[in-house]
Amino acid sequence: GTFENFKKEFSNAAKKLFGSGWTWLIVSDGRLVITSTSNQDNPIMDIAEVKGFPVFCIDVWEHAYYLKYQNRRADYIDAFWNIVNWDMVSKRFKKATS
Repeated sequence: GTFENFKKEFSNAAKKLFGSGWTWLIVSDGRLVITSTSNQDNPIMDIAEVKGFPVFCIDVWEHAYYLKYQNRRADYIDAFWNIVNWDMVSKRFKKATS
């Protein structure tokens, strides 16, 4: 799909995550997958619902955004797209698919 569709899907996953956790873009079985984990869990753990190699993620624990955004998680997620290091994402993707 398009970047805009990906951005919307990833952002929605982060916005829907209840409580503390992470939303990830991972490579799983050779495919890019958006997934979320609660608390300290991550997609490389045995207990992960969807396992894979992390390409990038957003921290949606309240400590990540409260000082600047208070309880406005959606504003934090929207601002996140302005700071993604796409060079690093590309390197991680290449590593995951090589």
